[in-house]
Order: sequence, then structure tokens, then C-alpha cells
Amino acid sequence: MPVKQGDLSLLQNPASQELLQSKIPARLAYVATDGTPRVVPIWFHWNGTEIVMGTPPKAPKLKSLARNPKVAITIDNNEFPHKVLLIRGTARTEHLNGVVPEYALAADRYFGPDQGKAWIAQMGKMISSMVRITVTPEWVGLLDFKSRFPSALPL
Repeated sequence: MPVKQGDLSLLQNPASQELLQSKIPARLAYVATDGTPRVVPIWFHWNGTEIVMGTPPKAPKLKSLARNPKVAITIDNNEFPHKVLLIRGTARTEHLNGVVPEYALAADRYFGPDQGKAWIAQMGKMISSMVRITVTPEWVGLLDFKSRFPSALPL
């Protein structure tokens, strides 16, 4: 019997694991302070239990997350058949001096080690601190358009 949408064990599915290591930015959805929805692309690092992101301390999303920390994250791919990982959770924020360590790990993954380290060095010159955003999955959905189709399709 297939694992139902919402089950955290979907994070162990090979398609989920592939997406959690991908070089495509996640899409972070949250409710802005004016009550309207927002979706922003953002680098992420999966540490095995949490999605971790870094952002400058003046990022507008931080005021919104302080007001309403409930978020949704989508990580997908660009190849057919498409794979889509859907995560819901509650964002926690923490101000750190320097660059968020997981942001540096994400830079290495997205750019490669040499360019990643160069980017982090440049970031360190532009900002003296960052905010670490951590989301522990509370609900997980997976679509792989091979065996896990959207529920709206009559399969």
C-alpha cells in the first residue's frame, strides 16, 4: 500500500532524497504582513531532519515569518516525468554573526566548491550577520508523475 500524502516517511523516498540534494532553489511560501501570499526562490540545505535557509537580516520575509511562521516549501525538477516535493512546517529564525553555515554548504552545492567559497567570501564582505531559517517538516507530499500522481487525476 502506498504511503499517503502528509506522511513524513515520504522524505525517505528516493525521489524526495534526489530533490533534497538538487541544485534547483526551493520555493518558500509564506503570508506577508499585508495578509497576501508570497513565494520566493531560496537556497536550502537539508540536514537530514530540517530544511535550513539563510537570509540577510533586512529581508522582508523575516517580519512576515515573525508574525506567522507557518510556511510551505516546494522543491521540484525540470525533467519529465516531473518530481515535486511538498513540505509544510513552521519556520524558526535565529540571528547569527557571519554567514549561516548551512548557507555556505548550499553555496558549495549550487556553485561547486571553488565558486561556492568565493561567493561566501563575497557575502562576508557585504553583510556581518545572517538569519538562519529552519523548517522541520510537519507534512510532506510527493508527486513523481510515474507512481505518485496528483489526487485530482482519476488514476
